[in-house]
Amino acid sequence: MMRHLFLTQAGVAPSARWCEAFPEGEAATLTEILDEAAEGDLVWISSRFEDWAVVLARVADSLPGCPVVVLSLRPDDEEGLRALDAGARGYCHEMAATALLREVAVVVAHQGLWVGPALLSRFLGAVRSHLPSPADAASGLPAGLSVRELEVARAVSEGLTNKEVAWRLGITERTVKAHLGAVFEKFGVRDRLQLALRLAGRAGAEAVGQP
Repeated sequence: MMRHLFLTQAGVAPSARWCEAFPEGEAATLTEILDEAAEGDLVWISSRFEDWAVVLARVADSLPGCPVVVLSLRPDDEEGLRALDAGARGYCHEMAATALLREVAVVVAHQGLWVGPALLSRFLGAVRSHLPSPADAASGLPAGLSVRELEVARAVSEGLTNKEVAWRLGITERTVKAHLGAVFEKFGVRDRLQLALRLAGRAGAEAVGQP
């Protein structure tokens, strides 16, 4: 069973939001995590942690089977890119809603990558010139994809959260989650970034080398 481990030190403890999202979660020191974490456990590191990027790299290198998510009180693109470069599988606001934190956990636990709307847009912008035309991309849609699923897929690919997608389409978040699960399966992707690239065309996904 996957455990949620929050890396702690003096002055850095799990937020109330995180504790609410993962009531079974555990606060642990770096030594405890390196010695006791099992494959599949999810490690959470706050950028409030001293030398967090160095510690993150050490955890990612020592525990390749344990995905790491970096939490930040002031998320920004550069810090997010630094986190991903050091080995994080996810990067989000430390005070995100509990439902969003759980969603991040599900994505990275299934070997996906979680990035916020700004980073998603930045990644897509970086590979835009390598992507085929929208007409070419549309021709590669998977068979059996419903109109509503395509609407959800396109909205998510813009970087919208499930709540924002629900508001735009006039449906519930639960319905968005159900459609998104079907979309991921039909497109053969694990996360929002892969979906965005897949929608833009298979060539785009190959250009950036998805894991």
